[in-house]
Order: sequence, then C-alpha cells, then structure tokens
Amino acid sequence: MVRGALAALLELEDDLTVVAQVERGDMIVPTALESRPDVAVIDIDLPGLDGLAAAEILHGRLPSCRTLILTGLGRPGTLRRALSASVSGFILKDAPFEDLAAAIRGVAAGRRVIDPQLALTAWDVGENPLSGREIQILKLAAGGAEPPEIAAALHLSVGTVRNYLTRILTKLNARNRVDAIRIATEAGWVS
Repeated sequence: MVRGALAALLELEDDLTVVAQVERGDMIVPTALESRPDVAVIDIDLPGLDGLAAAEILHGRLPSCRTLILTGLGRPGTLRRALSASVSGFILKDAPFEDLAAAIRGVAAGRRVIDPQLALTAWDVGENPLSGREIQILKLAAGGAEPPEIAAALHLSVGTVRNYLTRILTKLNARNRVDAIRIATEAGWVS
C-alpha cells in the first residue's frame, strides 16, 4: 500500500515517471535491467533479497541506474552499509514527500543525497570498534545465548567467550551485556 501510494504521488510530479514497481528484493535487478530506470528507489527490509544487497548488484549490472534507499531503518551502521554498497542517496520514510521528490531529482543529477540528521548521527557514532569475532559473540548473546552456548557454537572455551564479552563491554563503555547489545544495535553494528 505504501509503495503504491508513493508511486501515485511521484506520478503527480511533472518531471518524474515511475517505470516499474516490485514487492520483493530479488525482483529489483531483473526489473531494472528490463525497464532501465535512471533512479531506483529501494527499501532495505524486503523479502527475497535485502535492498542493500540488491542495490550493490544493481550498481554492478546497470551502472547507469543510481540508487536511493528509502527506509525506516535509520541507523548509522545501516547508512555506512548503504554507502559501501555504492548507493547514491539515503533518506528516511518519515521524511516529507517533497524531500523524497527532491532526493530523486538530486540523485538523478549525480549528487549524493543523505538525510542530514542521520549523517550527523553517523559522524558522531564513529566506526565500529568491535572485531569480527566480537560481533559474532554479541549477535549470539543478543539472540539469548549464554557463554557456554556461545562457546559450543563457536568452538571456543567458556573462559575465552567471557573474555570477549568483557572486552566488548569495555570497548562500548557498556554497563552490562544488555547495554552492550543495545549500544551496538542502535549504532547498526549488529542486527
């Protein structure tokens, strides 16, 4: 319903034409290859293939098509992932419609368009201080696993897992494991 409403509003703009709509992430690239849009407006949370993966594939297969992420997932880590996937724009779904139309025009003109508040938040948050192994452990902990379960899943000793958890708390300046999960999730370092 939201996709259809946005398409209808965009069609009201004199200089914008909606050439295709898809409901699944795995339909983005084939549809774009067929319809050849100047700009693909893509959500992140899609069935079949997430929007960031689709944007990255689209960038490689159809470089003339620029991508604009329109999402409710306004976290700094998500913005960083989007920029790494070579997207041209990133705005939030709760932005006024005029901002979406302006963002599409800006991206079509070759500019990078990023929600300014999210860009500032991403700047403030900084880079992810956690190692790959620490992220693995924190994800398992976020799923409710206790140190013995994490140790078994990753073929580590329980003591090693506890050391990693302590290091994570220190790096994130967290009060406890739950606080560390909250901090890392809000920053977009774990999902």
